[in-house]
Amino acid sequence: MANKRKGRLMAGPRVDDIYDQVKVMAVSFRLRPGDRLNEVALSKDLGVSRTPLREALNRLVAERLFDFRPGQGFFCRPLDAQSVFDLFELRQIIETAAARAACSKASDKDLQNLRDELYSTGIDITGLTVEEAVSRDEAFHLGIAKLSGNMELLQTLMRINERIRYIRWISMSMDRVQRSKDEHKQVMQALMERDAEEAAHVLGAHITKRMDQVQDAVRHGISSIYMEGSEEISARIIEEVEG
Repeated sequence: MANKRKGRLMAGPRVDDIYDQVKVMAVSFRLRPGDRLNEVALSKDLGVSRTPLREALNRLVAERLFDFRPGQGFFCRPLDAQSVFDLFELRQIIETAAARAACSKASDKDLQNLRDELYSTGIDITGLTVEEAVSRDEAFHLGIAKLSGNMELLQTLMRINERIRYIRWISMSMDRVQRSKDEHKQVMQALMERDAEEAAHVLGAHITKRMDQVQDAVRHGISSIYMEGSEEISARIIEEVEG
C-alpha cells in the first residue's frame, strides 16, 4: 500500500514544474496584467490540482510576479512605467557593481572565455527571434555578474531580468540594436583591461539608454498584449542590424 501511495505521489506533477510553467506565463504576460487569476481554469489548463498550483503561486507572489489579495485571490502583476523604471534602476546599480568586482576578481581565463562567448554568439543577432536576441543579451550581462564572484548579486539580477524581460522584448523589437552591441564590445574591452571605472561607466550608460525608453516601451507593451499577443512579439525576427 505504501509503495502504491508513493507511486501516485511521484506520478503527479511536481510543484516545481507548475511553478516553472506559470512563471513563463507571468514573465511573458500571457496572463494579462492586473487581471484576477482564474485558479479553476488554470488548474484545468495545466492538468493539476489547485493545492500544488496555489503553492507555486505563493512562491511567485514572493518573487513579486503575482499579487495576492485576501478574500479576492491572486492577481497578475501590473505593467506600469514606474515599477519597470525602478527595476531598471536597480539593475543599473547591481550591474555596475558587478563590473567593478569582475575587474578585480575574475581570472584572465574567465575574462577571455566571456569575450570569446560574446564574439561567437552575442554580436550578430540578425535572423534571431526577439526572444533569442534578448536571451543572448541577458547571457552576456549575467556572465559579468558571475565573474563578480557574488552569487547573491547574480541571483538578484536573474530575478530582475525575469520581471523586465517582456519590456526588453518590446524594446528589442522597436530598436536598432547595433549601438547596443558596440557598447557590449566597449564593456568587454574595459573588463579585459581591468579598468573598473570605464567598465562601470559604459555599462551604466548602456542601461540608462534603456531606462529612457521605459515609458514608450510600456505603452507599446500594453498595446501589444491586447492587439498582438506576447508570443508574436517574442517570435518576431530581427532582419537587419544597422551599422
